Amino acid sequence: MQGKIGKKRSPFAVWGLTLITFGIYGLVWWFKGNRETHDFDNSIQVNPGLAVLALFGFYIGAFITVFNTGKRISRAQAAAGIQPSCSGGIGILLMFVLGTHSAYYQSQLNKIWDSYPGATEGTIVPLRGAGAPAYAG
Repeated sequence: MQGKIGKKRSPFAVWGLTLITFGIYGLVWWFKGNRETHDFDNSIQVNPGLAVLALFGFYIGAFITVFNTGKRISRAQAAAGIQPSCSGGIGILLMFVLGTHSAYYQSQLNKIWDSYPGATEGTIVPLRGAGAPAYAG
């Protein structure tokens, strides 16, 4: 199996741009982050548009999409052959700390992209989870 490397972003920039744009960039990032997770491992099922809409779900929907996005990133980390470290529970807690959950999730995504040295955004790489060969590139 193969996947596509997503864009490495500064977690601080993701959070800062979300604040500066009164949340608009955060919605765009939420869509892109969920899409990149699926593009990396297409066995991860997500509709990025619905993930964004769930943020407007009167807390319950927001909690569910934040928790599930954390689980998706954790699955993508496992598919990359790295130790899963992303937690949906921590994401929910960070929602209440000035909305820093998006910065946390971007830092977790960056761990995946960094695990493929030399690969840039859009590069197709082999998934290494479950006994797949290591990336040599």
